[in-house]
Amino acid sequence: MHFLIKLLAYAAGLAAAAWLLEGIYFLGPSDGSLELEEKILPLLGVSLILTAVNMIIRPVVKVLSFPLVVVTLGLFMLVVNALMLLLTAEIAENVGLDFQVDGFFPAVIGSVIITMVTYGVDMAFDDR
Repeated sequence: MHFLIKLLAYAAGLAAAAWLLEGIYFLGPSDGSLELEEKILPLLGVSLILTAVNMIIRPVVKVLSFPLVVVTLGLFMLVVNALMLLLTAEIAENVGLDFQVDGFFPAVIGSVIITMVTYGVDMAFDDR
């Protein structure tokens, strides 16, 4: 259940980032019901990749970058999150999903948006 909530939270965060930023987008139709029909599966696919990247690769990168995180008082985590989003975009492109991130700065801002949305969803579904 926790994995499904994470997956849907990342899907909501990716959708918000793609909607708010010009540098993060899904290719295909840009309006109407056709847009929803053609972009929902790529959105779920990319959120699955992002979930896997954040569960497998991100913890290793966090441990390796711990000294930089301490020195920058946590701000280096913005870089780590942006790199995870860029890695997700690269993997998505390699498996044929139409997801693009146009550079480092859109990735930083996008990762902040995704983090805020996922945090909100996590708080809404917190079972404690």
